[in-house]
Amino acid sequence: MIAFAFSQLWVLGAVMLLAFVSPGPDFVAVVSFALGGRRGGLGVALGVALASLAWAGFAMAGLSLVLTRLGWLYEAIRIGGALYLVWLGVKMLRGALRPSRDAAVAAVEASFVAGLKRGIAVSATNPKAAAFFGSVFVSVLPADTSTATHVAALAIVGGLGAAWFSTVAMLFSNPRVRSVYARGRRALDAIMGTILVALGARLAVSA
Repeated sequence: MIAFAFSQLWVLGAVMLLAFVSPGPDFVAVVSFALGGRRGGLGVALGVALASLAWAGFAMAGLSLVLTRLGWLYEAIRIGGALYLVWLGVKMLRGALRPSRDAAVAAVEASFVAGLKRGIAVSATNPKAAAFFGSVFVSVLPADTSTATHVAALAIVGGLGAAWFSTVAMLFSNPRVRSVYARGRRALDAIMGTILVALGARLAVSA
């Protein structure tokens, strides 16, 4: 029984790692804050990990499947999430037009708490996460899975999310990386803002 549980957890870990590594709104949010400072980047990383942990918990409770079956609620979260991503993208595009001095001031104001709120908001307003976590946990963990295995699964989701996105935050908050960013800030902000707008638009039109 223990070997069976471990085999399921290995599969779950591999799937979650691939999902976290795949570029998306969470990745862009971590990078954008990390380029402004390490504290903000780590805050976003933890926020994304906490939101992912919450989605995993909802999936175990069966709430994610309920959400996908409640069309009106799913659509409301989908549209709200899409608008939020577009708003973030437009905000970055507007920031790309500001002088570097203004951007530096904004970066200082990006505290750990601000990053934490941003990470939670970006990940929590993605309804695709409900379908993803629901399908993964239903397919990987059988109905008779023990409580201990469920707890271990939650630890894997939260641990992998925190580890990966914290690594990304540390990398992009490196002084050398930030110096490169400072020289090409407007172009990079414009690129990331465009990506967020595109992701929001895609979420808005997807079924």
